Amino acid sequence: MRIIKESTLKKYFLQNKYKPAEDSIKAWILEVRHSEWDTANELKSKYGNASIISSKRVVFNIKGNDYRLIVDIEYKLKIVFIVWLGTHTEYDNIDAKTVNYEN
Repeated sequence: MRIIKESTLKKYFLQNKYKPAEDSIKAWILEVRHSEWDTANELKSKYGNASIISSKRVVFNIKGNDYRLIVDIEYKLKIVFIVWLGTHTEYDNIDAKTVNYEN
């Protein structure tokens, strides 16, 4: 899978608030780069704790669920778009279905 915008994730873990998630984010990036999902069901079989929000929106638990990562996935194109990353508490204050892409 190709990750769009991987640089967004790197910006996060350069901030003190997200520094504890750096190793987990890097591990997630490597795993996703070497994955090829054709459907949400295939993704779910690999990441049982991932939450499938819609046909293309998925929430991943990062660093033991301390952080949440929201992505949109175009399965046919093999592209994962970074939408949002935040702490579990921050996640509780947003709508994962409608949150906009990070810049």
